[in-house]
Amino acid sequence: MATLIPVTRQVRGWTDPEPLLTGLECGQPLAAAIAELPVLDASGTSMSFGALFQERRAVVIFVRHFLCYICKEYVEDLAKIPKNFLEEANITLIVIGQSSYHHIAPFCKLTGYTYEIYVDPEREIYKRLGLKRGEEVAFSAQSPHVKSSLLSGSIQSLFRAMTSPLFDFQGDPAQQGGTFILGPGNNIHYMHLDRNRLDHKPINSVLQLLGVQYVNFTSRPSVIHV
Repeated sequence: MATLIPVTRQVRGWTDPEPLLTGLECGQPLAAAIAELPVLDASGTSMSFGALFQERRAVVIFVRHFLCYICKEYVEDLAKIPKNFLEEANITLIVIGQSSYHHIAPFCKLTGYTYEIYVDPEREIYKRLGLKRGEEVAFSAQSPHVKSSLLSGSIQSLFRAMTSPLFDFQGDPAQQGGTFILGPGNNIHYMHLDRNRLDHKPINSVLQLLGVQYVNFTSRPSVIHV
């Protein structure tokens, strides 16, 4: 197993204080009421949120909605993480959306994502974890994972909405996402609540907290600055 870095940070934004947690083995507790909330898998099977990380640590990434081109391109890079990198660090990778479960399989096919993915269609977990709604005006560094411009990305999203068997936004378009390191058990070791659609954490900055090997995402088209 990879050596764990002993201290993590709780991040709520670029300018907010970043209090230190006590380490990956002594995290903050996740309320039992939140752990018991349901998520659905691609077949519509319900399970408790806490069951996803009861046995080992997990990187849990909440995305905005499945039509969001920024979320799509972020998850495309998550899909590039080698499976053996996660296995060596004994880490589970989980994506959670807020659409109907019917959208999971098409989204995975589109992004090439093969790790765990679930939905919280009522957004109860989003709400209880304090994930934001609406765009907060805040500085966000250029994401290493966004490849499309605002115009081309928006056109792609519209096209996917129009050609989807279920014509909807595949989630609340005002909902923001976030990144957590959770488990084993009901422990929170790290959290980042996105303030706007570009405020997601770079993948390697999260993985390095868990001793996961650095992933090279540069073998792809250059980022187009908006």
